[in-house]
Amino acid sequence: MGIVCRKARLSDVDALHDLIRGYAEKGIMLPRSREALTRNIDRFYVAEDDGKIIGCGSLIRLGSDLAEIRSLGMAEGYKGKGVGTRLVEALIEEARAQGIPKVMALTYAVDFFRKNGFEVVDMSIFPEKVWTDCIHCPKRDRCDEIAMLRVLDARANAEIRSEPPAALRTAFG
Repeated sequence: MGIVCRKARLSDVDALHDLIRGYAEKGIMLPRSREALTRNIDRFYVAEDDGKIIGCGSLIRLGSDLAEIRSLGMAEGYKGKGVGTRLVEALIEEARAQGIPKVMALTYAVDFFRKNGFEVVDMSIFPEKVWTDCIHCPKRDRCDEIAMLRVLDARANAEIRSEPPAALRTAFG
């Protein structure tokens, strides 16, 4: 049958939890409880190889024109085989279907996201991310992730601010 990317189902929650937990234990990804995964299962895509979940990723809407790829990870032995790219493309297509013109990610895998059409940007251009999620993150004051952006609609590119709002400059230096 081979590798297939599809929308996640409730029956995938335990496998998603195990995959994400492995990354969280290494400090690479924020943990997600089974309850949170169940509540947000409609936001996840999975990659499976002959019925076994080998990768996952989610798309979270942050505003009317921005979504974030989160919880993107592969099982051991599947990295570097194109599975992550297939998941990113599925998530990008989901963003397009929802009419979202910009997709961002906070990541340590800069080269991977560059290969998938993202560019490094200043995190301060995402106040919707900072005020909804980063403000609650334990790494808030020492975030070492790199912000990346892929613009799906060129008209949205003109709306990207080069200067953060004053409230963010004050709150986050």
